[in-house]
Amino acid sequence: MSQLFYLKECSSTNDEISKFLLYENSDFIGLHTFNQTKGRGQYGNVWTQTAGKNLAYTLAVNTQNILCSDFIFNYYTAIIIRDFLAKMADHDVKIKWPNDIILKGKKIVGILIEKKKINRNNYFIIGAGINVLQDKFDEISSAGSLLTQTGKEFSLEDLAFQLQEFLTEKLRNIPSEEEILNEFNKNLFRKDEISVFEIDKERQNGIIRNADPQGELWVELESGMRSFYHKQIKLLY
Repeated sequence: MSQLFYLKECSSTNDEISKFLLYENSDFIGLHTFNQTKGRGQYGNVWTQTAGKNLAYTLAVNTQNILCSDFIFNYYTAIIIRDFLAKMADHDVKIKWPNDIILKGKKIVGILIEKKKINRNNYFIIGAGINVLQDKFDEISSAGSLLTQTGKEFSLEDLAFQLQEFLTEKLRNIPSEEEILNEFNKNLFRKDEISVFEIDKERQNGIIRNADPQGELWVELESGMRSFYHKQIKLLY
């Protein structure tokens, strides 16, 4: 069963989604708002949105439908959200490891995936904050929106319904882990390009080569190939 609910305002759609998981057959339950007051990002980061300009969306997926590993599921989620935004923007969209979505060099989506047990069922809680109509980001020079990056205005309501439909369809038909990993690496932001990273509070040049099934990023540095978990390395430019 797939349903999409709406709240005029809430602190975090990831936190509020549990109130809507009332039935045993709650497999794909979505929740969205255009005014999220306390959004959370990956690894404790804060995701700030301007009221009425952006979409905060969460999809709860019953884990009994998911046969791949958690890392691969995270990759696949990033892929299908990337695919959806590429379709909307009619432009190439990239995934900044591990799961930010980049359009024309700017971050337009942040994703937070959690695992929770609710009413005796286990769920993946997929949260996505999508910058849609916001046109000013103050000092956050790395952020953009669908509006700033495409010049097009999108209906927030239509976007929410289309996203729910797209993700539900794709999550009912998950491809093999090998296909997912290949697709993730094919769309990896700045793959095979010389970039600047911050590692142990020092700047180093390196080249992103690939992400692996264990959730690590492999980067070719002057000292050789090294793998990193998130927060061990920061892509600067």
